[in-house]
Amino acid sequence: MAAAPAPSDRFDVIVVGAGIMGSCAAHAAASRGARVLLLERFDLLHHRGSSHGESRTIRDAYPQPHYPPMVRLARRLWADAQRDAGYDVLTPAPHLDLGPRDDPALLATIANGGAAELPAAGGARPAWADAFRVPEGWTAACGDLGGVIKATKAVAMFQALAAKMGAVVRDKVEVVDVARKQGEGTTIVVRTSSGEEFHGAKCIVTVGAWTSKLVKSVTGADLPVQPLHTLICYWKIKPGHEHELTTEAGFPTFASYGDTWIYSTPSMEYPGLIKISMHGGPPCDPDSRDWAIGPGEGGLVDPVARWIEKVMPGHVDTAGGPVLRLPCMYSMTPDEDFVIDFLGGEEFGRDVVIGAGFCGHGFKMAPAVGRILAEMALDGEARTATEAGVELQHFRIGRFEGNPMGNAMSF
Repeated sequence: MAAAPAPSDRFDVIVVGAGIMGSCAAHAAASRGARVLLLERFDLLHHRGSSHGESRTIRDAYPQPHYPPMVRLARRLWADAQRDAGYDVLTPAPHLDLGPRDDPALLATIANGGAAELPAAGGARPAWADAFRVPEGWTAACGDLGGVIKATKAVAMFQALAAKMGAVVRDKVEVVDVARKQGEGTTIVVRTSSGEEFHGAKCIVTVGAWTSKLVKSVTGADLPVQPLHTLICYWKIKPGHEHELTTEAGFPTFASYGDTWIYSTPSMEYPGLIKISMHGGPPCDPDSRDWAIGPGEGGLVDPVARWIEKVMPGHVDTAGGPVLRLPCMYSMTPDEDFVIDFLGGEEFGRDVVIGAGFCGHGFKMAPAVGRILAEMALDGEARTATEAGVELQHFRIGRFEGNPMGNAMSF
């Protein structure tokens, strides 16, 4: 990493928060020749937020039409970063969506992703389709743009690329205030709990589950980004089927719609196990989380077990529950859409950009989001988003004014 900044140093962009979004934003800004400072509250690659772990899915299948263009932009930028790094963090795979045939979110997802319905048993189907027992009244549709991202490895890749381009990366630096220095034009001052000050022309805030607390402290405003406790579950594959559920065998990432939203990645990180988990979880405080895995988390396990017994009984074993239960954290808005906007107001205007509410489904889009945040900070607008057909109005803070549910849809 680059040398520590001197007190008199002034940066073009200060990025607060070095999870996947902050790391991608720092890389995007540094790749344009900007002088960048990336600050992380904890150790680099820590497990206290939402950017760590072995795997995340990537898919362009979404019920909301404003996400597929962002995913497609992100895929191109993932490929560019892997080329520059000299190694891969993304393993391509098919993607399967399944659920009740009359589920409106599923139908919109299939339409937006251009997926093709799987033929009935006995038809020309991929071999892995036999792992699923699609219930009566359900449908299953498959697309090509799925895959698995190695999460911690991806964060490390973008941090290394940013540092290679001259970005200064600091960890164990807790930011407690962002302000404009009076009489210094556009100088933004970032203050830390240890009393350090960093000066920059622009600032990007990407602190995940700590967003609401920092924004409240800085502006007094309530930004509805709620941290949620969730659980990543790995289940034992039944003997004789271990290879069938791997990426080498062409097994897909998948999502199941209905009363419980289930998601999965193929067997990769733990041979003989497959990740199948439930989307969502109860509210939590990121500073006082209960890390214990106890009976209260049955609500995040039992629905998954019931789904497996209904849909994949011949291939996945639910006896005794999941082999591994790994706690994680989402931070989500009421409508589950992102926040990508200028912090605004008389003090900050377009000099402070905020990115939040990504955890739960945003990791796949991180290179695109990072590029957009960097362009907003440096240029006051995001030309890449416009060129890629990404509609940023869906992600404005103002959508919650007089409407606490924002963009929430009926499905």
